[in-house]
Amino acid sequence: MRCLLFICLLLGAAQSFALDRSSVEGYQLPNGLQLILKPTRDSGHVSIRLVVGVGLDDFSCADQQLPHLLEHLLFSGTDDTGEGGLEERMQALGGEWNAFTSHADTTFVIEAPAKNQRKVLDLLLSLLTQTQLTEQRIAEAKQVVEREDGGHYSHLQRWLDRQDVGHSASNQLAVELGLKCAERAQVQGLTREQLETVRKAWYAPNNMTLIIVGELDRVLPAYLERTYGALEPVDPSDHKPLADIDARADAERVLLRGVVGDTAKLHWLLPEPVIAGQSDETWDLLRDYLEWALYSELRLKHGLSYGPWSEREVFGGVGFLSLNADLERDDVAKAQQVMSQLKAQLLNDGLDPQRFARLKQAAIARQAWAVQGNSALADYYWSALGDYDQSRFADPAKRLQAVSLEEANHALRQLFAEPGYVRIEKPLFSYNGLSGVILAALALLVLIGLGWRVWRHRHQ
Repeated sequence: MRCLLFICLLLGAAQSFALDRSSVEGYQLPNGLQLILKPTRDSGHVSIRLVVGVGLDDFSCADQQLPHLLEHLLFSGTDDTGEGGLEERMQALGGEWNAFTSHADTTFVIEAPAKNQRKVLDLLLSLLTQTQLTEQRIAEAKQVVEREDGGHYSHLQRWLDRQDVGHSASNQLAVELGLKCAERAQVQGLTREQLETVRKAWYAPNNMTLIIVGELDRVLPAYLERTYGALEPVDPSDHKPLADIDARADAERVLLRGVVGDTAKLHWLLPEPVIAGQSDETWDLLRDYLEWALYSELRLKHGLSYGPWSEREVFGGVGFLSLNADLERDDVAKAQQVMSQLKAQLLNDGLDPQRFARLKQAAIARQAWAVQGNSALADYYWSALGDYDQSRFADPAKRLQAVSLEEANHALRQLFAEPGYVRIEKPLFSYNGLSGVILAALALLVLIGLGWRVWRHRHQ
């Protein structure tokens, strides 16, 4: 019956895809593997995403690189030909692959010709089940991870991180609030036993989602049940609770970035309050509105910043909405004043209805072209797994349309109810300031020299 339904979906793909990207063929295999299949009109190609529900946040700060290291190890080879032999097999199939480890998951990304989709899936399965975690391969993977992250993480770099020099403004604030590890985790101390434990506990079908988009093979469901359906499930592992704010941070700080320069970056970071019934789209629209407001005030009206922006980030279990601007360092105080006036005006008058409606319609219109092609659609399903239920993804256009001006104004008032955190990134000296320091140093040297000559003259 499942295969019959899938064939019907295939036959209607030309019409359904254009009308409803939110509808997919989604079901679970008996072993718990979640399948999401979407046939499209883009012939000759498939995009595959295997999402494993384990990420950096599932481990302590000291062991946080474990899933990242294991991800690299799984590309080290399934036989004596090693990594090179594995890559050659994928090349022979006309495919490309990669993998990413985020704070929430580990995802394997594959692009391949449609005619070879089952052979590519065979190769992915062998990678998951046949890779041998030898000490030599582990040592080589550790070197790769270190190079990927910018090379060996020295004692100096760790010291700089502890002195608040090594992080961006938002990351630094997250460290101060206890939402993020202060230092990058090392890989050298991680052991084979730890890696095997991660693999056994997390790389199980009942902790995976397989997404396949494109020109799908008609026998794909039967193939997946026969192959991936043979994987053995495990007792689910508990995810670590997401970090919450457990420390205080200064309301305003200057973060040194470089030695000399006349530019600065101003960041005003505001924790997003948890509001019952509030959709994520409300915050997205509010971010768009505030970005336009910043553009209007800082660039068009005052000429202080060429490209101010607003951004949403998540650290642990806390979301932040930030207002940001690139500035001349002498304009920081003026920009802060403009932002303060903007806040007061918004709290007093609320969001402008016409501007809000225009930005809302623009956000809805973007949905028509935001996801084009198999790869983009597969990535969309990957990013929206939290909004998936019973073979459907939530329609972002409908959710955007449902956001009212009243809801957005309520979110705005709650957002501005707390002062937030200001972080100013700038070099230690301006060019004029450095010139003054140099002149002062030269003057001091001259005075010291004169004093020395006077002292010698008196004591001769």
